[in-house]
Amino acid sequence: MKLEFHHINYVSEDVDRMHEFYTQVLGMEDIPQENFPRTEATKDTGYAGKIRFATEGAMQMHLAERSFEVAFKNGQVINPVERGHIAFRTDDLTTFLNRLENAGIPYSDYGTTFAAEWHQVFFQDPEGNIIEVHQQVA
Repeated sequence: MKLEFHHINYVSEDVDRMHEFYTQVLGMEDIPQENFPRTEATKDTGYAGKIRFATEGAMQMHLAERSFEVAFKNGQVINPVERGHIAFRTDDLTTFLNRLENAGIPYSDYGTTFAAEWHQVFFQDPEGNIIEVHQQVA
């Protein structure tokens, strides 16, 4: 099983202001939103908040509109857009989930709720920081 660092997600009340800071002040490049097909949100599931993306060439920044309702709306415990998170990509999500289960670490399995091409799970480290691990599905 391979695990690699993929992105940092910061949440904000003003996503455009954050995106402008990272692209204009730090000189990161915009990643077009079309590169990230989203699953359509409904009144009962998903996430319709604004998201922008930037990169310095290797790492990605995902800048998302803060939402306190996402976990409740999707029947999950962990809310990845309340405080933000770090994310890793794996090539074997099943093996990774077995690792979490063997360690007794609970997780929220959002599947493709947010990203049409990623199966995402979220869990917490011992200090309560949220971690995403995802696998590409398309």
